[in-house]
Amino acid sequence: MELFLILVCLIAPPTLSLSIKSKLNPRIVQTRYGEVQGVVRSFENAKFLKPIDVYLGIPYATPPIGGNRFSPTKAPSPWEGVRLSDSISPVCPQKLPDISNEQEALERMPKGRLEYLKRLLPHLRNQSEDCLYLNIYAPAMGEQARRVSSATLLPHSRVGFSPIPLLQEAKSRLKEIRPAALAN
Repeated sequence: MELFLILVCLIAPPTLSLSIKSKLNPRIVQTRYGEVQGVVRSFENAKFLKPIDVYLGIPYATPPIGGNRFSPTKAPSPWEGVRLSDSISPVCPQKLPDISNEQEALERMPKGRLEYLKRLLPHLRNQSEDCLYLNIYAPAMGEQARRVSSATLLPHSRVGFSPIPLLQEAKSRLKEIRPAALAN
């Protein structure tokens, strides 16, 4: 029995680790405000996980800074050329819990929440009022689908912005693209 456990411990760690590779996506997507190019992420040690297209930091409204600080949101300004969308933009300002003293933190929260916050907080350190950006994760389209003209994402920018119309539009456009891609 002990030999079995030792073998499991020696074999399991390499198979449980997840190696993620990113490469520039050859696909350029046209949005109402300009073109974006993201990355394709693939998972090397998990054959059952298919690659995903990732577009990070796409603006969906003008930054709420300066004269726009307490004003309704407006559509973002169009940009020239291809916008490389490969890095996460700052998150909106928020008060983060103090977990520097683990013992004190455990008096205020369950251990599971503390562990979750330890993983989450590094991603929340970069804060700015200029934080109105979308991060889009989608199943990677196959080579045939890449030959089809890119879908257009049309953000709806208004007070009380909701990404639901954007997601509904993207979903309907994918339904339009997929049959065309399969016909090639």
